[in-house]
Amino acid sequence: MPSDAVAQSDRGVSPSAVAERLLAVRGLTVGFPAGAGTAVVVRGISFEVGASEFVGLVGESGSGKTLTALALLRLVPRPGRITAGSVLLDGRDLLSLSRKEMSGIRGRRIGMVFQEPMTALNPVFTVGSQIAEAVRAHSGLSKRQARARAENLLELVAMPEPRRRLEDYPDHLSGGQRQRVMIAMALASEPDLLLADEPTTALDVTVKAQILELLEKLRQELGLAVLLITHDLAVVAETCDRVVVMYAGDVVEEADATSLFESPAHPYTRALLSALPRLAGSGTKCRRLATIPGQIPEAADRPPGCSFHPRCADVMERCRHEPPAEYPAPNGRVVRCFLYDEGRR
Repeated sequence: MPSDAVAQSDRGVSPSAVAERLLAVRGLTVGFPAGAGTAVVVRGISFEVGASEFVGLVGESGSGKTLTALALLRLVPRPGRITAGSVLLDGRDLLSLSRKEMSGIRGRRIGMVFQEPMTALNPVFTVGSQIAEAVRAHSGLSKRQARARAENLLELVAMPEPRRRLEDYPDHLSGGQRQRVMIAMALASEPDLLLADEPTTALDVTVKAQILELLEKLRQELGLAVLLITHDLAVVAETCDRVVVMYAGDVVEEADATSLFESPAHPYTRALLSALPRLAGSGTKCRRLATIPGQIPEAADRPPGCSFHPRCADVMERCRHEPPAEYPAPNGRVVRCFLYDEGRR
């Protein structure tokens, strides 16, 4: 993988670490037609996921997280399309594969847990039939064997009374149970990488903790790598080894989870963390909840320069006109911000 090795070296990753990478995304760009031009929603992003690694992809709604996950599977909804970049899985560029070859990657090598189980699951078929169908899509198992495998998968994801649940329809299940079904389907062909898009949205605190514990258990038992797409930094703090922060289609910071939460580098990351609610101690005056002024820009109306500059507390004049490059920051992280440009002064 010579080209990937160069990219890794440029981003401060040792060449020996390249062999450990399961997924390497390089310069991924996704656009949609807009008038006479193209609205670029994901702008040349790069990041990696190692084997058995738990990586969080975080940012506000509209930052491009879900579209990035869909692009990895070449499922960008029309009329959108991938216009540049590469998605290397074990060194093989998924963007260069035929449709037939790509269909063999989906499910078999990369599983996907979609954001809304009730829309992803078919309401007119039982849970058992839908999991069995996912099993048979990438195996030569008979219907009876696939059904037995479906029950095993429900046991794997800690579904209560798995044999009985095979006969249930999605609307008979709780939100947490539907999410377990989605995870079971994603694991049907024992993939190496699981893409989990907001898997705890709309779940109560107890069920959310159970789903996160399940993902961690699967990571440890199956050697599964997980890319967790979420806006919930509290979830990321509990589960992730590394964090990739997105804003308006750009990756603005990438760091190990400990460094990011202890000393966030990018102004956007700092603003996100300051907006997290915190419990006041005994006798401590409650503080006002911090907010980030303004809102994330639309892709077709992105401001010049740094996309975050209209909302940034550390904005400089060059931020309004010049898009920042990637700069090295403390603890080996990479940050897209002029604050880390040594020649800025």
